[in-house]
Amino acid sequence: MTKSMEHIQTDVDEYIGQFKEGYFSPLALMARLTEEMGELARDINHYHGEKPKKATEDERSIQEEMGDVLFVLVCLANSLNISLEEAHEQVMHKFKTRDRDRWTKIEDKERT
Repeated sequence: MTKSMEHIQTDVDEYIGQFKEGYFSPLALMARLTEEMGELARDINHYHGEKPKKATEDERSIQEEMGDVLFVLVCLANSLNISLEEAHEQVMHKFKTRDRDRWTKIEDKERT
């Protein structure tokens, strides 16, 4: 089942809402997001870079690490009452207008 970003934000909010502690502060969430991004970078480097994984390191998938990044990002957005769907629309508008001629387009690609 595909979920909208709004549904994902609601899922996370319901999960966090069951705990007295609630969301961490935005600064703490930013630190956690940075930590999770580092773990994602490390795994991408292991699988697609020059740094082999140590035998003592757990096998984790890039997908799992991306899920961790997404969860913390959603927590940060929720804690600041930011709709990630609206944020996505804003950034796509920016890319489609300001950056529309920045990259070389594929000539024969059909646009819908």
